[in-house]
Amino acid sequence: MRALRYYGPRDLRLEHDVPEPECLPYQVKIKPSFCGICGSDLHAYLLPTVIPFKDAPHPVTGETWPVTFGHEFSGDVVEVGTEVQGGLRVGDRVAVQPTICCNQCPPCEEGYTNCCNSLGFVGLTGWGGGMSDFVAVDAKYAFKLPDNVPSDIGAMVEPLAVAWHAVDQTSIKPGGSALVMGAGPVGLAIIQCLKARQAKQIIVVEIVPERKEFAMRFGATTVIDPQEQDVVAKCKELCDGQGPEAAFECAGAAASIKSACLAIRYRGIVVNVAFWEKEVPFQFNNLMFGEKRLCTSISYSAADFRNVIKALENGLLDVGEMITRKTTMDRVVEDGFFALMHEKDKHMKILVDVRA
Repeated sequence: MRALRYYGPRDLRLEHDVPEPECLPYQVKIKPSFCGICGSDLHAYLLPTVIPFKDAPHPVTGETWPVTFGHEFSGDVVEVGTEVQGGLRVGDRVAVQPTICCNQCPPCEEGYTNCCNSLGFVGLTGWGGGMSDFVAVDAKYAFKLPDNVPSDIGAMVEPLAVAWHAVDQTSIKPGGSALVMGAGPVGLAIIQCLKARQAKQIIVVEIVPERKEFAMRFGATTVIDPQEQDVVAKCKELCDGQGPEAAFECAGAAASIKSACLAIRYRGIVVNVAFWEKEVPFQFNNLMFGEKRLCTSISYSAADFRNVIKALENGLLDVGEMITRKTTMDRVVEDGFFALMHEKDKHMKILVDVRA
């Protein structure tokens, strides 16, 4: 079968003779339809920080380079394992939660598989991936898509689940207020999830004109350009002089997280969702005065996938316009990775039409 395989930095190869995976008793075998390219894929393409190193296998999968790419994907069930229960049938369209975990460490035993001591992902650390003709996954991580959620939108469930999980770290209720630092793909997904939760005030900080427009289109009530306005003062002004209840750090910049900490109200919370390339200085007094809190959010749970799919089904999330390009397996590098490297302000989500 075909599979897009990672052989090292800037070395992706579309192979045509990769063995087709066997469907084990607890698995379902899936024929992928669409697969997104995300920031983790781009980081891995440039530098293998999230992929097993060539000579250091992942502790769960045991795999090293090459690995098949693609962890944001949807597809059709083509085979169901003999021990699978729960209603999945051949022909069902599904979104896949690509979690790889050991199921043995304390976080896993407590149900926090996103905090597994050996966390990995299908499509990054082994067990195949969405950029292939077939992939076999644990049936508990395959979620049936409703009839009104097309398969290209199904490939958006994974990044939306990241955002949904981040919003769940707060106690925002209908009518609440939030600040989103950065309107890249993760920031836009968080805006959508806040809108679905009926937040009244969604303030976004962004400097890129195209991303400002995306933010307003997807539900921001105010967009602040930090080059033109004082972020902290404007947030206080918009939120009863106190600031928003929560902030989401999606930019991965020292100035950004400082502004977030200063802008939120007393006993508010800053949720870091960004991946940081290097250490940055941090002044804890910006949190201490007002008993503000800082937490992080990583990955997702099965509940996040179910909640996102339900929100899509009910029309609470509308993410079609986040898809700014579709490409094919033989053009992933040129039309996908190069575009995200050199035209990153133009694109939000690039999908690979795996079957085209």
